[in-house]
Amino acid sequence: MRSSIKSQLGLSIAAYALSLFACLLTAASYPAFAHEVRDVLAINANWTFQRGGTPGEMLAADPSGWQGVNLPHTYNAVDGDDGSGYYRGPAWYRKTISLPAASEFTRTFIEFDGAAVVTDLWVNGAHVGQHKGGYARFRFDLTPYLRASENQLLVRTDNSASLQVAPLGGDFTVYGGIYRPVRLIRTHDIHFDMLDYGSSGIEIRQTEVSARQAKLAYKVRVSNDGWTDRAVRVRVHLKDGRKTVLSLETSLTVQAGTVAVADLAGELIAPHLWNGVIDPHLYQSEVTVEDNARSRLDSATIATGLRSIVISPDQGVLLNGRPYNVHGVNIHQTMLPGRGPAVTDANIDSDFHALEDLGVTGLRFAHYQHPQRDYDLADDKGILVWTEVPFVAKASPDTGFEANLQDQLRELVRQNRNHPSVFVWGLGNEIYSVDADSARLLDGLQALAHKEDPDRQTTYANCCAPIDGPQASHTDTVGSNVYYGWYDGQFDDLGPWLDANHAKRPAMPEAVSEYGAGASPFHQEDPPTRPQPGSHWHPEQYQGLYHERAWVQIAQKPWLWASFIWCGFDFPSDGRNEGDHAGINDKGLITYDRRTRKDAYFWYKANWTTQPMLYITSRRAVTRHTADVAVKVYGNVDKARLRLNGRDLGEKALGNHMAIWNVHLTPGKNTLSVEGGTTTDTVTWMLMSK
Repeated sequence: MRSSIKSQLGLSIAAYALSLFACLLTAASYPAFAHEVRDVLAINANWTFQRGGTPGEMLAADPSGWQGVNLPHTYNAVDGDDGSGYYRGPAWYRKTISLPAASEFTRTFIEFDGAAVVTDLWVNGAHVGQHKGGYARFRFDLTPYLRASENQLLVRTDNSASLQVAPLGGDFTVYGGIYRPVRLIRTHDIHFDMLDYGSSGIEIRQTEVSARQAKLAYKVRVSNDGWTDRAVRVRVHLKDGRKTVLSLETSLTVQAGTVAVADLAGELIAPHLWNGVIDPHLYQSEVTVEDNARSRLDSATIATGLRSIVISPDQGVLLNGRPYNVHGVNIHQTMLPGRGPAVTDANIDSDFHALEDLGVTGLRFAHYQHPQRDYDLADDKGILVWTEVPFVAKASPDTGFEANLQDQLRELVRQNRNHPSVFVWGLGNEIYSVDADSARLLDGLQALAHKEDPDRQTTYANCCAPIDGPQASHTDTVGSNVYYGWYDGQFDDLGPWLDANHAKRPAMPEAVSEYGAGASPFHQEDPPTRPQPGSHWHPEQYQGLYHERAWVQIAQKPWLWASFIWCGFDFPSDGRNEGDHAGINDKGLITYDRRTRKDAYFWYKANWTTQPMLYITSRRAVTRHTADVAVKVYGNVDKARLRLNGRDLGEKALGNHMAIWNVHLTPGKNTLSVEGGTTTDTVTWMLMSK
């Protein structure tokens, strides 16, 4: 099976001829491929939608009463984050497209960037295929099913839990629907393989990279969907801006109805390396397939960052041979109130701006494949990425589950292996059952990951079990999900626990894959007492205190290859009922609506950035009932001076990025301002009269 899509093609010469068209739809930007050799058409507008129903009912249904929607769309936008339970079941999308009779393009594919969780497609009443998995890009070949006139697309998505499809568990809402964009892609008979697990059909391996040279190997899958064998030439031009720095080419014959692979290899002397946030330099690989007359048949441009990455048990991440601090945050795909994951590129860009402002150098894309926009932005900004399959919490003995999990790993690797930001493949998260099924699944994923990508290491997010236990023994590296001071233990247990882990397995590279505490900006308690995690009181100050104590201990372990805060943004987990809002996991540094950056956000900004900044904590505790308070300031300047209503309260050094002044407030308005160098911050509190 060439992909995780089950297709029913049944070629017909008549249908094939009728598929030559120019679609009367608005074209969307699709910059990876040249428009003159393929046509990419967004089809996100003017769908109709209906929840529930069987295939027989929906194929015969009158859609006039269906709801009009535009994509991206999820049918859990309202109930996915309210804590009252959410609909998990089938829903239907319908669209009519009109096709003119002639075009230079002969093949037509439909591309879904993400639809959850199981997707079936019918065209003109014929079942085209099925895709199992809610987070990867996938495609179907529509060519045999299309008419020269109107064509009816009918899509069924189903986010029901299934023992054959990952994930089986997890602390997050599994949204249903076509929640990422959809497009039609028209190609010539000769084209890059469109059915290679949603990939570009082009693999770029960096077999050896240093400041002296970079050895590159290109593997290009070329499909011939025509009726005769074709002789073609594949060319690669590696460009640095407008300058071509490496040129490769090879010739091959692609038999009719098959896929042939072109292998090209070359060497670049003195490459400009992709060096994380310090210098995320990107070349461009222009890959073209031509006929004997040198007419271009397909062409793609792939951003290419040249770098070497090794995860060491005693030095952490070595980027281009040098230790590199991975200051990381976990994030789910961008989700927003009333929209869930059906968001725009601008929403994703805004999230990455907030993360960049925080000073992150690494991200863990939890707990599934993210949209391509996330990976592209990480490449551009130099942020290292841990990306993973949705093997979360539970395993299944069903053989279909193992096949699906491996297909989702193939999709993850093939769609993202050309991204320089991706440095480790995650194979699982907190699998609670230590048994033969979970061991077999993890071993199978480990073997497949190295078969698909021999150049990257693998990892697993371990929880609730020792680091020398069986669940942490299947991958090349391991991460620990640990919450001392929140779910159990005390703040200061973290450092000794990490040291004990390192002593048990000094040859195993270890990261802190999750740590964090919940917080609501509406819950203010200064000074805070430790809350119950499942309670409806999550004071913002306690989260700040938690991260102060945790980060100091983590920063003292240079052998840790990374640490990832749980998490960047509050996110939907409809089964939760805690904090200030049922249905939300509130451990984010930024609120679900993106309106508030919590105090803890600025603790890390003070530690991770150099642009001068100061931040007075507890700023939302505006109403005060106690005159004597401790004013805590985070910052990355050497010294700061505090003033109360203009009165100088003295200067303090910001040892360990923090300073505290003991201040006596007066009844009424109290304006506190702090300044250090060129930066300032101000808050106003009101002390209530007794």
